[in-house]
Amino acid sequence: MVPRASVLIPVKNGGALLGEVLDAVLAQSTPWPFEVVVVDSGSRDGSVECARQRGVRVEVIPAAEFGHGRTRNYLASLSRGDFLVFITQDARPADAHWLRHLVEGCNSAPDVAGAFGPHRAHPGARHVTERELTEHFAGFGSVLSRVQLEDRERFDREVGYRQWLHFFSNNNSCLRRSVWEKLPFPDVMFAEDQTWMLSAIKAGYAKAFVPEAAVYHSHDFGVWETLQRNFDEASSFQRDFGYDMQRSLARTLASAVLLARRDARWLRQAGVRGWSWLKHSAYMAGIELARTLGQFLGTRHQSLPVWLLRVISRDQALQRGRAA
Repeated sequence: MVPRASVLIPVKNGGALLGEVLDAVLAQSTPWPFEVVVVDSGSRDGSVECARQRGVRVEVIPAAEFGHGRTRNYLASLSRGDFLVFITQDARPADAHWLRHLVEGCNSAPDVAGAFGPHRAHPGARHVTERELTEHFAGFGSVLSRVQLEDRERFDREVGYRQWLHFFSNNNSCLRRSVWEKLPFPDVMFAEDQTWMLSAIKAGYAKAFVPEAAVYHSHDFGVWETLQRNFDEASSFQRDFGYDMQRSLARTLASAVLLARRDARWLRQAGVRGWSWLKHSAYMAGIELARTLGQFLGTRHQSLPVWLLRVISRDQALQRGRAA
C-alpha cells in the first residue's frame, strides 16, 4: 500500500539511542500505512545494521556529501508519502500516537505547509535544560494552532514577531509533500528548517503547532560545545536572516549574568540547596557565558579569521569529521 506518511531520518553514528528511536517510530499507531527511510552519511558504529535489522530502508551517501538541507531533500526524494515527517537520530517519539497527531496537524487546513511538535528533555537531563524546553514550547500554546503572515508591516518591523512566525524544527516536523516539491529545503550550513519556513510564510502558507506530537530531544552540552553551538546559530541567523543576536560585548556579558541568575532561581525552585546549589549555579553561569560569547562571536563571524572559524564552529568540525 502507498504510505500516507514517510518518516525520514538522517543518521551519522546514531549510537544506542538510534535503536530506541527506530523502535518508537515503528511502534506508532496510525489508521494508515507509513514508511521509514534512513540516509546514513558514513556511520562507523553499526547504525546502518541497526536500521536494516529492523526492516527500515537505508541508503548510504559519502560523508562529504552531507548537507542539512541537501540530505533532507534526498530523503524526501526517496520517499512516497504525501506527508514528509522529519526527525533526528536522537529524537524519540514520546508515545505511540505522535505520528498520527503530527500528520493530522499538518493536514488540519489546506494552506498548512508544515507542522512541528514540542521537544521534551530526555530523562535525566539537567533541570535547566528541561525548564528551558518547557517554557519555550509553552509559548506556542497548549492546543493545535495555525499561524501565517497577516500583518506585513509588523513582520518587517518586529524581529520577535518574524522569529515567532518562522520558528520550525526538523527534530520534529511534518511537511506537506506538495509544498516541498515547490519549496525544497535550501542548501545552507545551518537552520535549514527555519530558512524553509520563512520562505513558506512569505509565500502565503501557514504553519501548525501540534502540542500532542512530542519527542524526547535535548542536549546537555558542556561549556565548549555550548559556545560552538551558539556560534553556529548566531552566524547562521546573521547570514541568512539578518539578525544580530549579540551586538556588543557589554550586552553579551549582561545577558550572561541575567541568564545565570535565572538558572540559579530555577535550581532553587527545584529544591536544590546548599553546596549542590552553589556548584550547579556556578557551572550554569559558565554555560551561559559560553552561550552568549558564542552568540557574540557568531554575530561577528564575517570579521573573524578563517583559522578561528574552523576551531569555533561545531558544524564545520562535524563536516570535517564527515569528510575524514
